[in-house]
Amino acid sequence: MLYLNLGYAFDKAPFFSPPPCAEGSGVGVVVCGTYVQQPPDPHPDPPPQGGREQKAHSKGLPVPRHIVCLTFDFDTMSGFIARGLITPTALSRGEFGARASSRILALLQSRDIRSTWFTPGFTIETFPGECEAVVKAGHEIAHHSWAHVPPAGQSREDEEADMARANDAIARLTGRKARGYRSPSWDLSPNTIDLLVKHGFVYDSSLMGADYWPYRARQGDVAEPGRPYRFGEETALIEMPISWSLDDYPHFEFLRTPQTVLPGLQSARTVLDNWLDEFRYMKKSVDWGILTYTMHPYVIGRGYRMLALEQLVDALVREGGVFMTMEDAAQEAQRRMWG
Repeated sequence: MLYLNLGYAFDKAPFFSPPPCAEGSGVGVVVCGTYVQQPPDPHPDPPPQGGREQKAHSKGLPVPRHIVCLTFDFDTMSGFIARGLITPTALSRGEFGARASSRILALLQSRDIRSTWFTPGFTIETFPGECEAVVKAGHEIAHHSWAHVPPAGQSREDEEADMARANDAIARLTGRKARGYRSPSWDLSPNTIDLLVKHGFVYDSSLMGADYWPYRARQGDVAEPGRPYRFGEETALIEMPISWSLDDYPHFEFLRTPQTVLPGLQSARTVLDNWLDEFRYMKKSVDWGILTYTMHPYVIGRGYRMLALEQLVDALVREGGVFMTMEDAAQEAQRRMWG
């Protein structure tokens, strides 16, 4: 089986940042950008049995096999306000997310799972008790702007000011600034990667240029109508890829505006069965990988969706999923892919 490194883009367009050329990795060989899977080990390690501490072994070193990152965008009302949806009913939808956070934390605690909560500064300052509960439970707090305004519409100065304000709120909550970033609405500006590098972030989780393998984000790409795409320079920033198909919002949320209707309201079990199939395909296609699910407490926190999430988590445990925070998974990717 041959895996060719296809490209991953700066912001949702094709481009690939392959691992460096290296000798045998224990599960395959990277040969100048092409990953060639080795034949199956005649004496393989027993498969993992579930939970965040599961480990497989490669050349005697304990490494995760198939990593799952459960992530929660803890927006509360910030996204509605940023879109100008400030009527009482719209805002109450976001408020429900603060109420639902406790049931999500209870589920994660019952399964001994740590997760990542991308939390706007707005939520930290509006619901301090709920955010403190997330930290106390041992979950990662990552950056999701202050006001949930997509940076693609901001000037560099406004984007950097919002980034710094949110990081200050995170530092007051957790004692340190965020290691990871996720753009509101997954829409970066031409300046975002440069600002993330400048402010010392380890990873971003806003781009869709891969599925199971992280890659290096780039800065300085150029896209012009009628001309070939020009790729910029790779940075040290690790991209932890995501997908709208693995986000609860478009599947479940009904939203009506004068311009459009987002129908949502799909079957929770059908959607989360698809999410489980995505994990199964990762197991089938790669020996090591990271799969990220994106959820919002005001979306996934509804009762029947919580039941489906509980079933998904239990199925992932049975399938051998290794649950990690995004920071821990990014560090694992750094060691495994780039040394």
